[in-house]
Amino acid sequence: MKPAKFDLEKSTDLGEAISALGQADGFAKIVAGGQSLVPMMNLRLAQPDSLVDIRALHDLKRISLDNGQLYVGALTTHAMIEDGLVPDATQGMMQRVARQIAYRAVRNRGTIGGSVAHADPAADWPTALLALGAVAVIQGANAERTMPLGDFQIGAFTVALEPDEVILGFSIPELSADARWGYYKVCRKPGEFADSIGALVIDPARSFARLVLGATDGAPLLLPPSAADKIASSGADGFDIAAARAVIAEAGATFEEYETQIHGAALSRAVQGAFAA
Repeated sequence: MKPAKFDLEKSTDLGEAISALGQADGFAKIVAGGQSLVPMMNLRLAQPDSLVDIRALHDLKRISLDNGQLYVGALTTHAMIEDGLVPDATQGMMQRVARQIAYRAVRNRGTIGGSVAHADPAADWPTALLALGAVAVIQGANAERTMPLGDFQIGAFTVALEPDEVILGFSIPELSADARWGYYKVCRKPGEFADSIGALVIDPARSFARLVLGATDGAPLLLPPSAADKIASSGADGFDIAAARAVIAEAGATFEEYETQIHGAALSRAVQGAFAA
């Protein structure tokens, strides 16, 4: 199939891109890597009137590590993270996540900002960044603002971006040397969309513990803090599939039996992975 007719505008600076989005009255889409949007357009699941190409915007390519905060620009590709071109502030977690995304050809072009903005429930970065406590940095026509990832993704393919706003990047707290993390996703075969994603991040230096379930039918699910705190204090012993299913039930989430079992497996393996020798 081919996409419906659309106009293409290549922006050379951030203000120009924001202006183009504002003039489109909500009928424009940003394109950078295009690894998620373009296939949907080819299937006519997405039919924007215009595309705003932001690949040339240097404001979205900044990467830095200062005062315990890693900043990753929205145009950073998965491959750049995989290849260590981003400072390792997460004790290897972000590199591991990037390495497992689709195939290398996709990772070469796909961007972290595009993944989060697209908000596919099966995508890796929405779950991983939520587990890490990341904050999205957003630029609109009038001002810059920040928003925690837990507030940013509203549901499947739905985020809290205004029509004339662009994600600049993400601020991610640096993990201490004593931090632990686990990340596990269930796929039918390598490179496929995930059926479930489990993520755990524990950082005693900040009294931080998060357990997240991804690849549900909506936004990643931040599980009860009490569950993550218990794991942080007592370890992975006893946290099996049954325990994971109990945590999911405590969160009020309901799935079909097969899905519940898969989600329980992903969570339990993420927790076990965090405490593996």
